[in-house]
Amino acid sequence: MPARALTDHAIRSAMLKACRLDVVAFKPGNVSILSPGHRMTAADFLKSAAVAMPAVCDNEIPVGERMARAITSTQESVGCNTNLGIVLLLAPMAAAATQMNRQTGLHAALANVLAGLSVDDTHACFRAIRAAGPAGLGTAAEQDVNEEPAQPLQQAMALAADRDRIAAAYSSVYAEVFEFGLPRLQSFLDKWRSLSWAATLCYLELLTVAPDSHVGRKFGLELARAVSDEVAPVTIALKACENPREFMGRLSALDKSLKQRGINPGTCADLTVATIAAFLLTHRAGLD
Repeated sequence: MPARALTDHAIRSAMLKACRLDVVAFKPGNVSILSPGHRMTAADFLKSAAVAMPAVCDNEIPVGERMARAITSTQESVGCNTNLGIVLLLAPMAAAATQMNRQTGLHAALANVLAGLSVDDTHACFRAIRAAGPAGLGTAAEQDVNEEPAQPLQQAMALAADRDRIAAAYSSVYAEVFEFGLPRLQSFLDKWRSLSWAATLCYLELLTVAPDSHVGRKFGLELARAVSDEVAPVTIALKACENPREFMGRLSALDKSLKQRGINPGTCADLTVATIAAFLLTHRAGLD
């Protein structure tokens, strides 16, 4: 499908719709409309999206500043970290969407945006991360978020790519989204004709293929790998299911088990939101 220029309204609609599907889709371990958890509710996430996406999609300010303003608005609105990973992934994508045309698709435009990020963007991004205060952040030998950055944002993120899948997205130009997530989302959508169910399975696939960074920071890499191994048979079984609604019992049991242990695979959820947003922007599904 040829890329076409999108209006500001279409871009903002795509981001809001992706954030809404984040809680409409049932993603075990994460907050959804059917299942609160981790002292958060679906309403917290929807409210966060409503206050954060205007900044994320503000074409008058640099990408890093979009992140900082979005997280400030989120903290003022809900007072907890509901959307840091979402904001870090969607702000460059929103900027890239303005560059789409018949010659330049979203992925190519995103590569241009990421390559053009500056040290000032790193400053603003680090402010956003500090304001959100993600669990298990720790310290880093180079370009620690609590110190003065000296590198443009894409290069700074590359230093954390081996331990954080959102940072890795910057250095790989969102390979997990465009090369892994999108083909699966489209395949599952073709099978079930439901974007929310396609998002559920896309999330489980992302969680199965690699340890979740948020779980790894909070509990350690060994447990994060164990969670991926635990989810793998559920993923395989759901993929083979003709009617996913009949699978809700097993998904609910997994969701309850993860939440009882305080396990929230939030990075895979964030990557799922980015995948949905990329799909909507590329296909212009109900955006104008």
